[in-house]
Amino acid sequence: MTEQGSHEFVTRSSEVEYTGAILALRVDEVEMPGGRLAKREVVEHHGAVAVVARDADGRIAMIRQYRHPVGRRLLELPAGLLDGGPDEDPLSAAQRELAEETDLAADRWRVLVDLVVSPGFTDEALRVYLAEGLHQLDAAEREDEEADLVLEWVPLAEAVRLALSGEIVNATAAAGVLAVAAAESTGTVLRATDAPWRDQPTAFAGRS
Repeated sequence: MTEQGSHEFVTRSSEVEYTGAILALRVDEVEMPGGRLAKREVVEHHGAVAVVARDADGRIAMIRQYRHPVGRRLLELPAGLLDGGPDEDPLSAAQRELAEETDLAADRWRVLVDLVVSPGFTDEALRVYLAEGLHQLDAAEREDEEADLVLEWVPLAEAVRLALSGEIVNATAAAGVLAVAAAESTGTVLRATDAPWRDQPTAFAGRS
């Protein structure tokens, strides 16, 4: 008998059942403790980035955007997919998304927190940046859901209250808001933008 917590979960077979525009569904057979093979469905997804853009008054730039799967508008952080291929730089993607969704740029960037979104069934992972030293850009052209989004400036304390009261339910937004508050209250030094990102997904982008 192997020591508890030391089993190596080897993938014995793998089949891609579906490939779409932003995800693929893969079914793996994985060796469990004791030798049994179990099927595990894995949704491959692009990685993503999000931005906590904070102004000189401590307010956070948030967007209210319609999300079709839940059928309503959610208060979120500016965010987007790393859909430019496996070599796309996450920081560049974050800067692009901030400009496209809020017409803002930032002079100072740091890594705030890394997230694996729902590791029970998907490899989707997301890096959240803190952006400061904000300045205005020309208005971007927007289409589809983004043509209807609204920019809202939310004080950090109010954003924390909204997350804890269930008003902010987007997982990335809640994590980003609470991470900023925690870093501020503890004096934690945030990582540089070139910090390693261990869980950045590559499988789906590699199929393109």
